[in-house]
Amino acid sequence: MSIFPALKWLKTYHPTHFKADVVAALIVLAMLVPQGMAYAMLAGLPPVMGIYASILPMIIYAFTGSSTTLSIGPVAIISMMVFSALQPLFAVGSTAYIEAACLLAIMVGIISLILGLFRFGFLIQLISHPVIKSFIIASALLIALGQFKFLLDIPLQTNNIPEFIGSLVINFHHISFLSMGVSLAAISILVFLPKWVRSDFLNKTIPLLLVLSSIIVVYAFSLDQHGLKTVGIIPTGLPSFHFPTWNFDLVQKLLPSAFMIAMISFVESLAIAQATALQKRDDLNSNQELIALGLANIAAGINMGFAVSGSLSRTVVNSDAGAKTPMSGVMSSLLMIAVSLYFTSFFQNLPLTILAATIFVSIWKLISFLPFFETWKYSKADGLAMWATFFGVTCIDISTGLVIGIILTFILLLWRISRPHIAVIGLVEGTQHFRNVSRYDVLTTETIASFRIDENLNFLNAHVLKGYIITELSHNPQIQHVVINCSSISNIDLSAVEMLEDLNRELLQLGIQLHLSEVKSPVMDRLNSSRLINMLSGKIFLSHYQAIQTLSPEILHP
Repeated sequence: MSIFPALKWLKTYHPTHFKADVVAALIVLAMLVPQGMAYAMLAGLPPVMGIYASILPMIIYAFTGSSTTLSIGPVAIISMMVFSALQPLFAVGSTAYIEAACLLAIMVGIISLILGLFRFGFLIQLISHPVIKSFIIASALLIALGQFKFLLDIPLQTNNIPEFIGSLVINFHHISFLSMGVSLAAISILVFLPKWVRSDFLNKTIPLLLVLSSIIVVYAFSLDQHGLKTVGIIPTGLPSFHFPTWNFDLVQKLLPSAFMIAMISFVESLAIAQATALQKRDDLNSNQELIALGLANIAAGINMGFAVSGSLSRTVVNSDAGAKTPMSGVMSSLLMIAVSLYFTSFFQNLPLTILAATIFVSIWKLISFLPFFETWKYSKADGLAMWATFFGVTCIDISTGLVIGIILTFILLLWRISRPHIAVIGLVEGTQHFRNVSRYDVLTTETIASFRIDENLNFLNAHVLKGYIITELSHNPQIQHVVINCSSISNIDLSAVEMLEDLNRELLQLGIQLHLSEVKSPVMDRLNSSRLINMLSGKIFLSHYQAIQTLSPEILHP
C-alpha cells in the first residue's frame, strides 16, 4: 500500500494518454456540472458548492486512489444522507447548515483515513450485499420523491414516505403549473430524446444541453419574473480554504452520521471501481481506497464542499470515453475551475426544476423491486433483511434504516451459525467418498456413527452438535464408535473444544470411543494446545475412509 499510487502511472505517462484523458474529461464535465449543482441542492446546500466539491477531491483522488477511472464528486445517495443528518439540526441553507456540511465532510474524511491507515478495509464485509442493494433502492426512492418539491414548487417533507404523503396532501392546492409544465417537458426530453439520438456522445451531453437551453429560454421569456424559481446569483471565483467552526457537542451529534456516510461512501466507491477494474487491469486495494476517499473528503470540507464519493454514472462514462489514467480526473477538476472562475454567472437563470428533473431521471433508473422478490425466493433471511432495510429507510429515515439492516444481518448470521447443517454420513459404494445418508444410497454399519458438521465449531453451535450426536446414539444402542468428520471445520474455539472433552468423557462412560477425521492444520494446532488430545478415547484419522477402514473393514466388502 502506497500513499501515492500515482507514482506508478506517472512514470509511464505517454502523450497519447493525454489526448484520451482530455476527451474523457470533457465528456465527464458535461455530466458533472449539472449533477454537481443538482446534488448540492439535494443536500440542502447552494448549487455552487456542488462545483466546489468537484474540484479538489478529484485531484486528490487522482494521486492517491488505486482506480484509474473512478470519478469522485457529489453523488445522490451521499447528498441525501448529508441532508438527513443536518436538516434536523439547522435551518436548511443557513450559514450554520453550510458550516456543518463542511465539518461533516471533514469528519467523514478523518474516519475513512483512520480506517485506511489501520487497514480496516475488511469492514466492507460488515454490510451484506442485499442490505446495500436495498439501501440504495430505498434511498433512490426517497431522493426521487424529494424532487417533487422543486418539480411542483411546493414545500414538502421528504425524510420518509409518510411525511411526504402528508405534506403533499396539505400543499397540493399550491402546485405551480408553470413549474410542473417545465418539469414534464424536461423529464420527457431526458427520457425520450436519448432513444432517438444514436450518437453516444450527444446522449451523454443531453443533460448539459438541456441546462444551457433552459437558461436561454428563461432569459428570453423572463420566466423567472412569472414565478419560475431559478438558481439565483452564484459567487464567481474559487472557494477559499476554510476550516469550519465546530464544537464538541456538534461533533458528537454528527459522529454517527459521519460514520454511516464514510461506510456507504467506501462500499459504493469500491463496488463502482471493481466494475471497471478488470477491464482497466486496476490493482484495487481497499485500504488505499479508504485513504484516498478520506483525503478527498477532507479536501472537500476545507474547500467549501460537502461529502463526496465515487459516482457510478460518471465512472462508467469516464471509462467508456477512453480515459487511460487518473489524469482525466485532474483534467475534469481544471475544467471545473474554469467554470467557477468564468461561467458561474451564466447559471443564475437555471431553473431549479431542471436540476430536479435531472436528478429524478438519473435516480429513477435505480428503483426496482425485482431484486427483493428474487432475494426472498433464494433466501428468506436475506429477503427479510432487505425488506426491513427498505421499510426502515422509507418509513423512518436513512440512517435508522441502514442500522436496522446491519443489525438484522448480524442477528440472522448468528442464527444461521447456531443452526448448522449436521449430517449422518455413510460410504458411497465403490468409492472413498462419504455422503448424507438421507440423500444418498450409502453403506453404514451398526457399530459406527459418522457425523459431519458443515460449519466452523464455536460456542454458538457446539451444544447443537453434541445434542444431535446424543439423539442419534439414543436410537442405536449397538454403537461402539463415534467419528466426527472435520473436513468443513476451519476454526474451533475454546467452548467447542470443551464440548468435545465433555462428549468424549460421557461417551467413554458408555463404552463408546470418540474419533476425529480429516482435521485441518489450523484446527489441529488448536487441539494440540488443549487437553483433548491426551483425553481422547479414540484416534485422529487422516481421512474418513481410513477411519472406517480401521474401525470396520468389513463394510468395505459388503
